[in-house]
Amino acid sequence: MDKKLPPVIYYSDELSDEFSTAKIDPIKIDANYEYGDNSLFWKLKHYFWYRIVATPIAWFYLKFAYAHKIVGRKKIKPYKKNGFYIYGNHTNAIADALIPSFVSWPKHTYVIVHANNVSIPGMGQVTKYMGALPLPDDVVATKNFLMAVKLRSETGKSITVYPEAHIWPFYTGIRPFVDVSFRYPVQYGKPVFSFTNTYQKRRFSKNPRIVTYVDGPFFADESLSAKEKRTELRNMVYNAMCERSKNNTVELIKYIKKEKEND
Repeated sequence: MDKKLPPVIYYSDELSDEFSTAKIDPIKIDANYEYGDNSLFWKLKHYFWYRIVATPIAWFYLKFAYAHKIVGRKKIKPYKKNGFYIYGNHTNAIADALIPSFVSWPKHTYVIVHANNVSIPGMGQVTKYMGALPLPDDVVATKNFLMAVKLRSETGKSITVYPEAHIWPFYTGIRPFVDVSFRYPVQYGKPVFSFTNTYQKRRFSKNPRIVTYVDGPFFADESLSAKEKRTELRNMVYNAMCERSKNNTVELIKYIKKEKEND
């Protein structure tokens, strides 16, 4: 009997196509959105939702659903006191929200996200308390967002970025991405790490195993301009992720680029 072929998704643009199945009406991230401060009250709410509630649930989910394993986390250890930025590939709606907290462990991480992540009814505030930093929708919100990123950077936190921006479920390659998000580690002088989630075949389960590979630290050449530093960091992260993606051993969904109509 022939092996069952994986389902196929056709795409046209690696930078902008989105294949998440979640249907969420995003709230507007405007001047009224509060990103959180450094007060004791905020810290208590964040600690409760992040460490007491979310972390145990995340650990059990990742272990039982995907037998999750991290390779190379020790590379981060020397930089945990002062904070760092981590960049990962975006291929799993649920796991991608959970894995960064274990890559950064025991450091808490804040994740730069789309507004969808703080727009789920009944969960928006909780997601915010757990460390979601939604991208802004207007000028004033942009100012508040940048202040929040600065606060978390300067207080030694970990900040997670998914530079591919859009979810492609179970994709085994690395999509090209721009260097805009690398302005943060350049501006605040923080080390950069990459983490690459790979899907590997399991003997007694239809679900693949997720093995996460951590690489870095990456530092830009200090003689370069700020823009050149962004590009250099982007290239180092992208190359590391491409190399690690070779460790995928199972393809649950096949992605094929559409041919242009004029071809």
